Amino acid sequence: MGELFTKGGPAMWPLLVLSILALASIVERLWFWFNLLLNEGQVMGRVLEAARRDWSAAAKIARQFQNQPMGRFLLAPIKLEPPPDPEVFSLALESAAEDELGAMRRSEKLLEAIIAMSPLLGLLGTVLGLITSLGSIQLVDLGTEASSGVTLGISEALITTATGLIIAIGTLAFHRLFQGLLFNQIKVFRKAGNELELLYRQQWQQAHGPEWRSLEKEKQNR
Repeated sequence: MGELFTKGGPAMWPLLVLSILALASIVERLWFWFNLLLNEGQVMGRVLEAARRDWSAAAKIARQFQNQPMGRFLLAPIKLEPPPDPEVFSLALESAAEDELGAMRRSEKLLEAIIAMSPLLGLLGTVLGLITSLGSIQLVDLGTEASSGVTLGISEALITTATGLIIAIGTLAFHRLFQGLLFNQIKVFRKAGNELELLYRQQWQQAHGPEWRSLEKEKQNR
């Protein structure tokens, strides 16, 4: 590996930096998604189950899981004081979902930049290597033993292209994986939010009775 790195030329140094950044971001995201998927179902189930009986108990459980995205998402509307009307409750859910999903996109731009830059740096290293190899040969040397080193120089110059493509392909694979997990998370948040909002609307209707229904009719008539 050290010999290949040396043969690759100066372009291998920025490629090394990009590979380290990509690896660090991928490991961090894998750890994040592992913890999220491991605990998310338990958090959602406990909060929703408590909300069916007692909203204060649901808020207490959600606060215990504030280190989890699902806990923060479900806590956002429950903790509002005084208890809001269903429309405000729904807006609080939407706002919390946007915040959490935005945080889940962390490192997305960095991975996209690495995917775009790695092949270009690889090509740049190859071009610089070809310039060096071809610049050292003269026309009178073509077909002689003096030109035999050019072939070796070209093969060494292609090392940077291969390295850049490997970095880009590996990063792209994990980037697509994280995008798929994020897309699935949107559906999970929507499902949990809809269930929580439905429970709240039922509780709100029971608590306000005719007053709540009259307000709904006024809104529909406008």
